[in-house]
Amino acid sequence: KLNYFQQPQDIKESDFVEFLEKYGRHSFLAPSQVQPSFSAFYRAGDPILIYFSSSSVLSTLRQPVKMGASGLCVDGNPAGFLDSKSTSCTRIFANLSKSCMTDPALDAASYYRDFTVLKVPINDTVMQSMKVIYEIEYSGTSGIQSVSVQFKVSNISGNSRSSLQQRFTVHFWVSIPILPGILPSLTLSLMLPRSGNPGYITGAPLLIANSGAMQHMSILRSESDGSCSQFLRHMVQFGRNMRTGCKISLSPTLEDSNCSYMQQKLYKAFWGMNRTEDFAITGNAHSTQAEEWMTILIQNCSVQAVNCTSCCMVPVTLEIQILWTKVGLLSNPQAQILGARHFYQCHPLKFLNMSTIPVTTVVTFTDMTDWPEPPRGQPQMHWKLPFDIFFPFKIALNVERSYRGDLAGYLLLILIIPSIFCF
Repeated sequence: KLNYFQQPQDIKESDFVEFLEKYGRHSFLAPSQVQPSFSAFYRAGDPILIYFSSSSVLSTLRQPVKMGASGLCVDGNPAGFLDSKSTSCTRIFANLSKSCMTDPALDAASYYRDFTVLKVPINDTVMQSMKVIYEIEYSGTSGIQSVSVQFKVSNISGNSRSSLQQRFTVHFWVSIPILPGILPSLTLSLMLPRSGNPGYITGAPLLIANSGAMQHMSILRSESDGSCSQFLRHMVQFGRNMRTGCKISLSPTLEDSNCSYMQQKLYKAFWGMNRTEDFAITGNAHSTQAEEWMTILIQNCSVQAVNCTSCCMVPVTLEIQILWTKVGLLSNPQAQILGARHFYQCHPLKFLNMSTIPVTTVVTFTDMTDWPEPPRGQPQMHWKLPFDIFFPFKIALNVERSYRGDLAGYLLLILIIPSIFCF
């Protein structure tokens, strides 16, 4: 009993909020990655920007500094505007004569060649990203079976000073032949690797199912301009809290003026390609084992807006709340999920003010592990002996002493008697 975690409690829809408030704590929310913005002029301490015309790369002017107790050179330190200073560091070369001809650190031209220094920080507008996604199907025995590519292109203006972000993705997936009597959905589920065996591993994808097909849970992901991506999404990793934000565009058409249509559009944006129905309790759940899956609790928004006749209650925040626990031996704990809920927070939206809607997705993992009782200390020995327990030993010791005294007297008498007769 003391070596095992206690059995987890069953989570029901009625007591989900109660357990969440009891075990919930402040979650760690990773800061969102903000694209760097440059002002119209340099400020003190700002990195000095340089531009490589041959490769169309914008970078910063570097000033090597020493790092650590050995003082070795680190080349990634940017030089700050109006920050005058001198640095020195040590470089180690295995073959100095060879490095003299090949190492850029010993080539004077590498400190000024092929780049220009910008007078003022560039203030470009970043165009919408161009995406290239390769899908490669392969088999473990027959190699690559097929390759497909997807493109997302954007119109760009003819401005002389602008930047374009490109994104390239390569995705591999296993090709498994469909055997007679096996549904295609089961074939799709076999393509996904396990997220643990049996318990979830921290950082592994969270397994979900939709109509029997296993997938990875994902949430909205923003583009460089802050809009919600239509192709790429963040994967939900077990045990790691997340928070993302982006903007969804609503075109001012007659169809969009319908409240239910706008609600469904935002719900579908939160869902992604398919709506999540079930989640895997453990990381090695099989799609055919119903006892290894649980239904996700979903709380949608109310259709009616309060104190607003021309408003529509639309979902603007999705909170994915996951309750989990550790089970099994203390020496080898296994993480499993007890319950999950999609909780939508809504906001009244006026029809006359429709352009873009900022939406937020929050993922929190709450640990409900019920630890076993702490082991008690070993009982202490309290000896209670009678006062005369050593009496027999004392008697024997006195007899031994008396016997030794008599023996010494006899020996002395034997030595004295012969001396008397000799005289």
